[in-house]
Amino acid sequence: MAITRFEDIEAWQVGRTLTKRVYECTAVHDFARDYGLKDQIQRAAGSIMHNIAEGFDGGSHPEFARFLTYAVRSATEVQSQLYVALDLRYIDQSKFDELYELAAKAKAKTGAFIKYLRSTK
Repeated sequence: MAITRFEDIEAWQVGRTLTKRVYECTAVHDFARDYGLKDQIQRAAGSIMHNIAEGFDGGSHPEFARFLTYAVRSATEVQSQLYVALDLRYIDQSKFDELYELAAKAKAKTGAFIKYLRSTK
């Protein structure tokens, strides 16, 4: 399938799902009242999809790859913040596992796309 718009990119789709799930879990209980962590993890999750979208219009493969690396870093940031949420009991182990794996999937798909772009210079 040809990619004609950023919404076609699988990594963006996974980032969107992760962002939605992060927003859902940060909207309840103690997590909703921890404004610092809530804001940080929401921004990091959103940055995955936003950097992919922004890079899509970057004009060149190297520029796009640069934005994709930012998306990978944001996914890693989400994973790190999930540990804080787990340690503070804002989320349980199953929610942690679900979100961590979504972030890992976003990283893997984005990393594969970076590799592809760099091979087609």
